[in-house]
Amino acid sequence: MDYKQLGLEILARVGGKANVSKLTHCATRLRMEFNDDSKVQAKAIEALPGVISVVERGGQFQIVVGNNVQQTFRTLQKEVGDLSGRQGEKKQQARGGVFSQIISVISTTFTPVIPAITGAGMIKALLAILKLTGVIDAASPTYHLLDTIADAAFFFLPVLLAYGASIKFECNPILAMTIAGALLHPNLAQMLAAGTAIDFIGIPVRLADYAGSVLPIIFTVWLMSYIERFAEKVSPTMIKFFTKPMIILLVTAPLALVVVGPFGIFLNDLVAAGAAIVDGKASWLIPMLMGGLQPFLVITGTAWAMTPIATGQLSKNGFEMINGPGMLASNIAQGAATLCVAFRTKNKNLRQLASSAGFTALLGITEPSLYGVTLKLRKPLIAAMIGGGCAGIYAGLSGLVRYAFVSPGLAALPAFIGENPMNIVHALITCAIAIVVTFALTWIFGFDDPVEEQEQETAPAVAPIGGDEQQIFSPLAGQLVALEQVNDDVFSQGLLGQGVAIKPQEGVLRAPLDGEVMTFLPSMHAVGIKGDNGVELLVHIGIDTVNLAGRHFASELQIGDRVKVGDELVRFDIAAITALGYDLTTPVLVINSEAFPQLSCRQPGSVGFGETIIALNTPKEPA
Repeated sequence: MDYKQLGLEILARVGGKANVSKLTHCATRLRMEFNDDSKVQAKAIEALPGVISVVERGGQFQIVVGNNVQQTFRTLQKEVGDLSGRQGEKKQQARGGVFSQIISVISTTFTPVIPAITGAGMIKALLAILKLTGVIDAASPTYHLLDTIADAAFFFLPVLLAYGASIKFECNPILAMTIAGALLHPNLAQMLAAGTAIDFIGIPVRLADYAGSVLPIIFTVWLMSYIERFAEKVSPTMIKFFTKPMIILLVTAPLALVVVGPFGIFLNDLVAAGAAIVDGKASWLIPMLMGGLQPFLVITGTAWAMTPIATGQLSKNGFEMINGPGMLASNIAQGAATLCVAFRTKNKNLRQLASSAGFTALLGITEPSLYGVTLKLRKPLIAAMIGGGCAGIYAGLSGLVRYAFVSPGLAALPAFIGENPMNIVHALITCAIAIVVTFALTWIFGFDDPVEEQEQETAPAVAPIGGDEQQIFSPLAGQLVALEQVNDDVFSQGLLGQGVAIKPQEGVLRAPLDGEVMTFLPSMHAVGIKGDNGVELLVHIGIDTVNLAGRHFASELQIGDRVKVGDELVRFDIAAITALGYDLTTPVLVINSEAFPQLSCRQPGSVGFGETIIALNTPKEPA
């Protein structure tokens, strides 16, 4: 197969190089975006020899080529030139509508900040416990020092958000953080305290306290992204190193202080006032809606919508009632519904999954429970939404608040300890209502219990196939699932080969067989190994994780390296990657499975490092 010629054939059928706005590739597929989708002949491309499939996913046109994708990519790249991808990304955002763009901005901006505000919030909760138990005196220097450490993340929140916003808007993060620092400079605080009229070149300046604010810096960095491009164009090449940052700071910072910042503060105050009015008129409403609809918000990706309001309340008041109370009710309800499924099901695999996911949900992490159990069974999800709503009503009526930015659950109950000693009691009652109501409703509603495969309990882990059997061992510890369950048609339909998939519990990928590394991209999300036994194996960590471009992955692996079973190949941060919305289900595929007429896969269930997951016979000789 001439993959260089294939690249030229593909280019002719996508409207030529002028129509390509973005071009990347992963281990098996080309990923493209276009200026005009109407020019793309998808069926003609799929019919080309060498093209396995065509997939349109996440705003990208994906052409599945297989292990030789790099040859085709190099041909295309030579023809279209170097593409920054900026235009294609903007087009993808526009397809999602204004609301989707807003949610995307909030999600990308807040994700890097979460560890800081979560850690600071938990220090606040710890201080509350120490003060309540008399271990520490609120007037002591130790208390004030720890309180200052906890306050830092919220006081300098605009600086932290500037970093996340700069990633979203593709501009210089250091300059963005510098402008956030200007908004927080002590000189502004002194002028604000003095109360004197301030102007900038004759334009009145409305000074404001930007500590802990959210919207002003997001708007400012968005504006800065355009100013940076302007500065790039007008700066002479010889002195661009000096003039570009000067123009950015000289234009953006005054606009932030005179126009953008005050407008953002106005919106901040407007949204906060609206939330206060709703809370004053019907204190039960917001927690009830959050408690009942949180699963829907997670599924649709809109769970971030209320985050700016919640963080604003935390930074200004030291507590919030927008997100935390309702999320506590919802998370506990998810756990209760899932554990009820574990009690009632007769399916051994479902019982094992539901037991683990239900306990995790009670601790505050609901995605395994939601996607793995309740959403699939539906009736337990309905029960969880009703139970979460009922518990949310109590949380609202009792005035429950959250003192720290953490994922609410049993493990995060200290975040509900604060100045009001009854607040933690109300949190415990909220949890109890969520558990009792949801568990009872799940038991009453029931669910369609999936039938376990015949003789599954007595069947061996991998069916014997006879002959000279070869084994492929698990490269991950986690939950083994059938390839058909992978949320990507290219993998689930076996277009790249037969195999299994694993939902990892630990972020360490190890070699599943002895052999040589044939494929390993800079993104570090996929490893191709040609085994000494003739097997060509591909391990693909997660779905669409190529978009991370290596972020949250670490490896020293090189193409051509020799590996043995158990050798560490890649480390990856499960929490960080899933927080960005990526599915980490990892397909393990025998790419040349047609060479093995008899191939057997282990049944779904828990799996550890080194356990056999695929068995196959000696490859047949080529004709």
